[in-house]
Amino acid sequence: MRKKITKAIFPVAGMGTRFLPATKSVPKEIMTLVDRPLIQYAIDEAREAGIKEFIFVTSRGKGALEDYFDHSPTLEADLRRKGKKELLEILKATNMDSGAIAYIRQHKALGLGHAVWCARRLIANEPFAVILPDDVIAAEKPCLKQMVEAYEETQGNIVAAMEVPKEKASAYGILDVKEDMGSLVSVKGMVEKPKSGDEPSNLAVIGRYILTPKILQNLNQKRSGAGGEIQLTDAIAEEIPNGNVYGYRFRGQRFDCGSKAGFLQATVSFALARDELRDELRQFLEEIVHVNKAAQ
Repeated sequence: MRKKITKAIFPVAGMGTRFLPATKSVPKEIMTLVDRPLIQYAIDEAREAGIKEFIFVTSRGKGALEDYFDHSPTLEADLRRKGKKELLEILKATNMDSGAIAYIRQHKALGLGHAVWCARRLIANEPFAVILPDDVIAAEKPCLKQMVEAYEETQGNIVAAMEVPKEKASAYGILDVKEDMGSLVSVKGMVEKPKSGDEPSNLAVIGRYILTPKILQNLNQKRSGAGGEIQLTDAIAEEIPNGNVYGYRFRGQRFDCGSKAGFLQATVSFALARDELRDELRQFLEEIVHVNKAAQ
């Protein structure tokens, strides 16, 4: 019997040091693109893909993240009293029902593979998704939904993949492709952050995964990989000899919101996609470009 993907792990234990001092008191995942925090984009994508159970792997100092998904009776009552129905509807999307969300502490920063392993008891023997909120993907059909549909065909481990310039490949996990089938590629190898010139392709793994329970068994071995951390890509690579690992070229644009430049690019892009913001922002950007050109 084929099992549906209904559980997703959100590794959110990182300290967000690249965004200091903002992240001294605010979890990076709560930082906003336009008017929604990063984590809300990830949750919305997961819901669209049919996820029902949301597992957050957190660390000390992430209390604001938990509060964000809680109900706010005082605020809701105030909005209701003032007749602000649209804002009430917006708030509903941030509320999580009791039992739908779980929080697990990652007590030591031992890598992405370790963070996923921390959620093993809640996953049990089911296939599951992993979403990295730093990777925000603008797509007509949400990226994870595309991958769930691909999983229904393959029943294998699937990693989201995109082509990157070869000179940037050393910042990613890179796929060694066995067979290119268009959107799907079968994988014969995975290299985590290869040295320049050693990359087997320019097809990089980004922060969306659909994984079988066997990955958790592989992570039980707690082998250290690149950077001395327990790498998720290493646990996935162990399944390659079984012909059970695929890359998926998703349709959409990915923004690396773990970097300041990527975060700013995403902010501009998502703002330009909003009808009520587009014209004013575009005019401002054109003026800025004109001023900069004149200054040169």
